[in-house]
Amino acid sequence: MRAKITYFTLAGVLVVYFVLVGSRGVLLIQQGTALTIAFGVGVLVLPLIGAWFLWQSTKFARNAGRLARTLEAEGALPVDELVRTPSGRIDRDSADAIFERRRAETEAAPDDWRTWFRLAIAYHDARDTPRARKAMQRAINLYDGQPVRG
Repeated sequence: MRAKITYFTLAGVLVVYFVLVGSRGVLLIQQGTALTIAFGVGVLVLPLIGAWFLWQSTKFARNAGRLARTLEAEGALPVDELVRTPSGRIDRDSADAIFERRRAETEAAPDDWRTWFRLAIAYHDARDTPRARKAMQRAINLYDGQPVRG
C-alpha cells in the first residue's frame, strides 16, 4: 500500500510539473517571434514525452498487478525462497539458483504466461531490471493473447 501511495504522489507531482512546463511553452508561443515559438514548441514536447512515459509505466504496473492477482487467486504466486544476508539483501548465489530453475521452467513451457511472470520475478531478484521488464511484458502479452515478438 505504501508503494501505491508513493507512486500516486510522485505521479501527481509530475502531472503538476507537466502543466507548469506546458503553460510556459504556451506563453513562449504567444510571444510570437520565431525564436520564442521554436522554444515554446520544444518546451511543449517535453511534457508530452513525460506524460506518455508516465502513462506507459502506469499501464505496465496495472497489468503486472492484474497478473499477480490472477496467480494469487490460483494459489500459484512464487514463494520467496531467497536466502538473505543479515542486512536483508538478497544473496546473489541464491538468486542465481532460483533464476536457473525459473529459466528452465520457462524453456519447458514458453507459451505459459505464468512461467514468464515467475521468470520476471527471478530477473528482478537477480537485479536485472531490463530483462525483468521484458519478461513481464511477455507474460502480459501472453495473458492478453497478443502476439509475442522474439
